[in-house]
Amino acid sequence: VQLQASGGGLVQAGGSLRLSCASSGIILSSSAMRWSRQAPGKQREFVASIIPRGIAYYADSVRGRFTISRDNAKNTVYLQMNGLKPEDTAVYYCNTDPPALPWARGTLVTVSS
Repeated sequence: VQLQASGGGLVQAGGSLRLSCASSGIILSSSAMRWSRQAPGKQREFVASIIPRGIAYYADSVRGRFTISRDNAKNTVYLQMNGLKPEDTAVYYCNTDPPALPWARGTLVTVSS
């Protein structure tokens, strides 16, 4: 089982990015999935999650700016990030919710001021 996060990059404050989490080995539509992030020198923190019924949950710091979604046909979970702020700079990871798989290599998001 493997999860692969992608889509990170360098963006100016106020910009947008869309992250993708593709899976080989598990059916994402039947799993609750989460995005987490880890900024330099800080602990990994919860960003957003989505349950199989499609209900989403967000950290207070991203609510209203980020949107988690899934494309069952592509077996992929997305994180649309709008209104990015420098404090959103981090490595972003995907996993099941709660995390049950080894943390794979994330994707780096850098927001410049």
